[in-house]
Amino acid sequence: MEKSETHVVIMAGGIGSRLWPLSTPETPKQFIDILGTGKSLIQMTVDRFLPVCDIKNFWVVTSVRYVPAVMEQIPEILPDHVLAEPQARNTAPCIAYACWKIAKRHPDANIIVTPADALVLNTDAFNALIYKALDFSAAGSRIVTAGIVPDHPETGYGYICAEGDARGRIAKVQSFKEKPDMETAVEYLRSGNYYWNAGIFIWTVRTIVAQIRKHAPQIAGIMDRLSPHLYTDNESAALEELFPQCEKISIDYAVMEKSDDIYVISDNLGWSDLGNWSAVLEHLERDADGNAAIGHDIRLYGCKDCIVHAQESDTVVVEGLEKCIVSAKGGRLLVCSLAMEQKIKDFSA
Repeated sequence: MEKSETHVVIMAGGIGSRLWPLSTPETPKQFIDILGTGKSLIQMTVDRFLPVCDIKNFWVVTSVRYVPAVMEQIPEILPDHVLAEPQARNTAPCIAYACWKIAKRHPDANIIVTPADALVLNTDAFNALIYKALDFSAAGSRIVTAGIVPDHPETGYGYICAEGDARGRIAKVQSFKEKPDMETAVEYLRSGNYYWNAGIFIWTVRTIVAQIRKHAPQIAGIMDRLSPHLYTDNESAALEELFPQCEKISIDYAVMEKSDDIYVISDNLGWSDLGNWSAVLEHLERDADGNAAIGHDIRLYGCKDCIVHAQESDTVVVEGLEKCIVSAKGGRLLVCSLAMEQKIKDFSA
């Protein structure tokens, strides 16, 4: 697959509320250097796909309020490739908008759709997986989704059930599964043909437009009304009028669970959605007591298995905590047991 034929669509509209106060609606997690690498998650996502796609073929779909952050953090991206949603309508309308726009000028495009805020550590294996998926999707009207080989029973992710082993090879998808309870997750792990759903999709623009027309005709109808205004001075006004009329639905419900043309390819990618503080802690370097700290001057005394994230603070001193989150940003402070992190969305509401 030639790089010139490939386009990457990055979905960057979420607010990451489970990582409050680090991630807020004003500055959500995709624009933050969560791991202390010197790059935000969206910048790391761009870097991950540069081996397979030229920067001129990158697109970002985000909220209108985050357009300045995208332009600041990815200055190489073409300005008219930053697509500003006037209202959040979930992933199906988001993807439809990007793909209708790409189709108008690049009818032969092969497209990768990816979240902005995930982590992939095994980049060589990831690139090999993406190349195989691009070749397969280009050869027919097939959608490929990237699966993650699970290394533990996880209740926080959706799963993909494949017809056989999809590690390093493309297999037909049998079904998509919602987030399971622990007993079901253990059974999925034991079965060997269940994979975490990473929300990464590969398809040609012709394939996805046809699939949305077939399975989500309401959204397709809105996009067809929007289409004459794309790449014109009236695009923003038309989008503001029409986009909020789209059904609010995920691409999984709108297309993936209805189509007979879905395939999966999987591998051990060192993947995480970094969706909560426990996931972030797993990917940070820890001291001898299991603590991880991101900040200028963080001093821990008698602490064990804690995560402290305070990049804006001059000095932070924490004493006597075990399995806790301490995060400070923008005048907000959270001190919370890791065991209660599912309550953070409620705390910050």
